[in-house]
Amino acid sequence: MVKLSANLGFLWTERALPDAIATAAAAGFTAVECHWPYDHRPAVVTTALADAGVPMVGINTRRGDPARGDFGLAAVPGREGEAAAGIDEAVEYAAAIGCANVHVMAGRADGPDAHRTFVANLTRACDRGAAYGVGVLIEPLNHRDAPGYFLSGLEQAAAIVGEVGAPNLGIMFDCYHLQIMGGDLLRRFEAHRPLIGHVQFAGVPSRGEPDGSEVDYRWLLPAMAAAGWDGWFGAEYRPAATTEAGLGWLPDLLGR
Repeated sequence: MVKLSANLGFLWTERALPDAIATAAAAGFTAVECHWPYDHRPAVVTTALADAGVPMVGINTRRGDPARGDFGLAAVPGREGEAAAGIDEAVEYAAAIGCANVHVMAGRADGPDAHRTFVANLTRACDRGAAYGVGVLIEPLNHRDAPGYFLSGLEQAAAIVGEVGAPNLGIMFDCYHLQIMGGDLLRRFEAHRPLIGHVQFAGVPSRGEPDGSEVDYRWLLPAMAAAGWDGWFGAEYRPAATTEAGLGWLPDLLGR
């Protein structure tokens, strides 16, 4: 049996976040995560989590200005002030709701200046996170879904974690993105296990329900757990129709 978290950035999006939290818990998820909870006051989210009896295990820093094509700012030279403000906001929000991790979004950039900017912003994020007891995550995204995104490889992410050298910095191991960017998921997971801070999954190549996938998650997720992962697996997929209509995969992974 594995521990499953519902990513409310994609699941039950027709519901307000507090209602989506309750709905996910009722469906059998034992944690939740989301992308950008900032439209809701922390006290409202904290109450919803307590009422549902589930933790929030991850939120993201803001994207920036989507109208400008922003998809994160932490690796974008010249946007350091905005990136710092977003990091502070996310860490403080996470601490207020008891959330374990903040995913610091790198953004679209490349080259040595982007690398230096990302490392500097992550160092700040880790310092801020340590002061609040919050972890920091970075996530490699595939070039098909996120063209131009600075962080695209697992090995690249591992090198950056080593360079920053902060104990509260880890990698978001998203099986969907990493299957597209290299595959061999279990062996790569095992090789980088000490650096991994969270795991996510979705069907490949559709990013839909995980049972319609070239990856057999009924085998892979228990194998990851057997390899030493005792955290949650975040279901971050786009339902083909309603979330409820696509939950046929859930009983198998919950061992029901």
